[in-house]
Amino acid sequence: MTLRSALSGLTRKMKPALLALGLGMAAGGIAGLSPLSATPVRAEASALDSAMDTVLVVRSADAEDRFLGSAFLYGEEALVAVTNAHVVGDAEEVRLIDRHGNEETATVIATDPTRDVAVISVKPGRRGLVAAAEPAGLGLEVFALGAPLGIEFTLTEGLISATARQVEIAVPLKMLQHDAAVNPGSSGGPLVDAQGRLLGMNSQIADGSRMFVGIAYAIATPDLDRIVAGLIDETLAPFPKLGLTARPVDRKAAEALGVAATGLLVDGAAPRGLAAASGLKGGDIILAVDGTALAQPGDFAFLIEAAVAKGAADLTLRRGQEDITLTLSLALPETDDTPGIGLKVRDLPKGGTAPEVIKSYRLSALGIVLGDEGVVKDVTDNSPGLFAGLAKGDRIIAVNGAEMDAAALDALELSEPVLILVQSPGGATRHIYLDPWGKHDGARALGGANVLDPAVVVF
Repeated sequence: MTLRSALSGLTRKMKPALLALGLGMAAGGIAGLSPLSATPVRAEASALDSAMDTVLVVRSADAEDRFLGSAFLYGEEALVAVTNAHVVGDAEEVRLIDRHGNEETATVIATDPTRDVAVISVKPGRRGLVAAAEPAGLGLEVFALGAPLGIEFTLTEGLISATARQVEIAVPLKMLQHDAAVNPGSSGGPLVDAQGRLLGMNSQIADGSRMFVGIAYAIATPDLDRIVAGLIDETLAPFPKLGLTARPVDRKAAEALGVAATGLLVDGAAPRGLAAASGLKGGDIILAVDGTALAQPGDFAFLIEAAVAKGAADLTLRRGQEDITLTLSLALPETDDTPGIGLKVRDLPKGGTAPEVIKSYRLSALGIVLGDEGVVKDVTDNSPGLFAGLAKGDRIIAVNGAEMDAAALDALELSEPVLILVQSPGGATRHIYLDPWGKHDGARALGGANVLDPAVVVF
């Protein structure tokens, strides 16, 4: 084993010390040891430094100036930047800022919410990241670049933990799992090797925790290339919204139903959705798609994706005591009373009047529960107060520069966004911007289908 390969198994923190030791030994002329060159380490640092030049911080292109996440210049002659769809949301324009302070307002030209990829048009004339020639292998040293928790242009190191992990069974992607630290704000940043070559795009952390717990997921470069190219030339078919909720048939469900522990048990089909229109109903067990059995519950998404081009898929179902075949249409015709696929329609009240906009709020209506002396006793989940940055134990000192006591806070009505000065339990003070009418796109864990039962998956 060479000294260089031995070093690769040690932590990054130990490398500088060992390097200095090796150089010292060489300078002292100890017999049997050859000088240890710093060139590989310096070359690696230079490659990662160049990779960081492609990283962009994404902010909203409006008066709110919200931090959204990370992105990176894509391709040798970068004409686009790539990020996650959940980073840009429904924004048509975003602000992109590089590590040198260069800034541009750029157009979001395409998004794929299911596969969580967005493409942004950028000014030409810069180099972007180029894919590594070899796919990422188990144990490969990798680096995550981005802005975790808004801390811009950060690099973290880890190893590939798994090479093909399907994170959400309703999404036809197998991702790279790694343990380079990523957190909210890292989304959309690149995952690169030691030579600064693109391995994937960081997209998620393990469900169950908002913060990094040692498991992170990146969309691998082969899938990213396919999705980005398909979005740019408009050949990527959108993944259909089936209106179907189902759960894997685990051993407990199988024993209760007297069936084999395989397939997907249908919980329900949304009215007027693709699944309901095709005849699927609660209690059905999906066993196969187009003749291919579901060896794993996640196979369903890949088989549906493969069937999109022909517009339908033949499902083998267990219904009651018999097996039947049902054709699932993947293209629901639109009529006057049928919403488009993925379109959410909101009915207006009778009489045709638009919903009334609330013109003022008290703090309690914004999810803020106050105790004595203006101390925050609690903040409701998914409330404007939480997304503004208030936390339990904070004390509200002033609103728009005016000092506030408990009585004043209790009587306060907000008719416009305000700047609040708060003091944390440790004594530090900070300002937060509270806008009851603004967009509240706080970071949320992906997956789990946003239902009470985490076993249920929405297709």
